[in-house]
Amino acid sequence: MTRLDPLRRAVLAVALINLGYAVVEFTVSQLIGSVALVADSIDFLEDGILNLLIFFAAAWPLHRRSRVGHALAIVILVPAIVTLVTAVVKILDPTRPETIPLTVTAFGALLANLAAAAILVRHRHTGGSLARAAWLSARNDALANVAIIASAAIALAWVSGWPDIVVGVGIALLNADAGVKVWRAASKERLEAKQAEA
Repeated sequence: MTRLDPLRRAVLAVALINLGYAVVEFTVSQLIGSVALVADSIDFLEDGILNLLIFFAAAWPLHRRSRVGHALAIVILVPAIVTLVTAVVKILDPTRPETIPLTVTAFGALLANLAAAAILVRHRHTGGSLARAAWLSARNDALANVAIIASAAIALAWVSGWPDIVVGVGIALLNADAGVKVWRAASKERLEAKQAEA
């Protein structure tokens, strides 16, 4: 077994968790009209794809992994862009999504993301930009789920879609920050690979 085998097993498990919950969350988001759940379901899908890419790329040499790290940094930004577009559409009709399905779905998403983060936590500093990308995505998603639950609680008192919209935009900003961090880690790896070849 190679040193990265445990990382590959971890990201494969996380990929399956993310892809499965993406279907659940997107379905509920369409039923209740939630910007935050749309954003989070797209993020689950992106995380599933990201972890599958990491599963294959983890066996590659450092210089090839750094290239994939740069690509993953861009992939992480996709949900941010989709969320902003969805939020603009929702601003035109800021109706409150149904709070009970929103809360239950967000709580399930939180459990899924905590499980993913627990699987990845020991790899976040040892697997380079690839493992860092997976860890940051799981961590950010857990934070986003807490914010979605909070927005549902606020919406009980304030009958408006604005808490949902604000949380959706916040998720977009978290993804943008993670994308920048992964880009920097991949750039550092690329520099290390060039120095090792010199």
